[in-house]
Amino acid sequence: MISDRKDDHVRFAAEQQRHLEGYNQFDDVSFIHHALAGIDRSDVSLATRFGGIEWKVPLYINAMTGGSAKTGAINRDLAIAARETGVPIATGSMSAYFADESVADTFSVVRRENKDGFIIANVNANASVERAQRGIDLLQADALQIHLNVIQETVMPEGDRSFSSWAPQIEMIAAGVDVPVIVKEVGFGLSGETISLLAELGVCVADVAGRGGTNFAHIENDRRDHADYSYLNGWGQSTPACLLDAQGAGIPVLASGGVRSPLDVVRGLALGAAAVGVSGGFLRTVLDGGVPALISQISAWLDQVEALMTALGARTPSDLTQCDVLVRGDLRAFCADRGIETRRLATRSLSGTTMHEAVGGTR
Repeated sequence: MISDRKDDHVRFAAEQQRHLEGYNQFDDVSFIHHALAGIDRSDVSLATRFGGIEWKVPLYINAMTGGSAKTGAINRDLAIAARETGVPIATGSMSAYFADESVADTFSVVRRENKDGFIIANVNANASVERAQRGIDLLQADALQIHLNVIQETVMPEGDRSFSSWAPQIEMIAAGVDVPVIVKEVGFGLSGETISLLAELGVCVADVAGRGGTNFAHIENDRRDHADYSYLNGWGQSTPACLLDAQGAGIPVLASGGVRSPLDVVRGLALGAAAVGVSGGFLRTVLDGGVPALISQISAWLDQVEALMTALGARTPSDLTQCDVLVRGDLRAFCADRGIETRRLATRSLSGTTMHEAVGGTR
């Protein structure tokens, strides 16, 4: 049953989060420290604008769950935390609702608990325009997220095996619904070429959702009798790699996947993301400590993002794209192979170089 699968996803995702400490490619990004770059904190604004969307903060709770009694309770808690901290929130895939309307409340609880918040509905790329609009209407959603999950479906025992219709279906949804459309991966990353194609399909925003956080190949493999897809556990590009690959792709990008701290949020913004999303880390917090713990964590992160922006001299999130950063290690090797110039990122504050100009590669 779909509800059982949703519960399995939460259980395996939470367990993964307990083993994700340590290096990921966000650690290959560091800021050049300029000791006199700091500004007054009163001059800093966290507001961000992209693709016709305006948020008060550049942090959001990304898609997680819904479709069962247990996951509905989680959605309620996430919605309360979003309401109390002012962060936008996306639900998990609404496929369960389209298959069984009796689980509608496990999704609509997000709007009920967060009446004035920015809420994003979530559907798969197979959804019809009618279904996508039903999902939007159920949540009174402010935007629609379409998730791409070819690798997850491939490993999922009961997953889809036909993907050629996804691009034309996304184009129809983008043209047919009445809210902005965001297309996201589920943890394997979006290449620059994919983001350019999404722009051509009429998509407003892309969430790169790279490798480094919840690994759905691993989760679905754990659900198989013989766990025979373990060789795909490292598939995909990291979130920082996707952000660097996305420059000039034609639409704004969001960053999620492997975000562990306020520093990772600021790193993502500095690499060109308009906002940064967290799923697994916030899930672990709410499961371990409840709503008060998640409210405390999100509030602390927003406070620390503002503090880091103050120290870096960035009055707005977009100003972080003028801060000097070093790209090293595996991430630098990825950029070299993809023809992405990174050296100019280390001096862009002096030259006034834009993010797009700094990483303009040979592709």
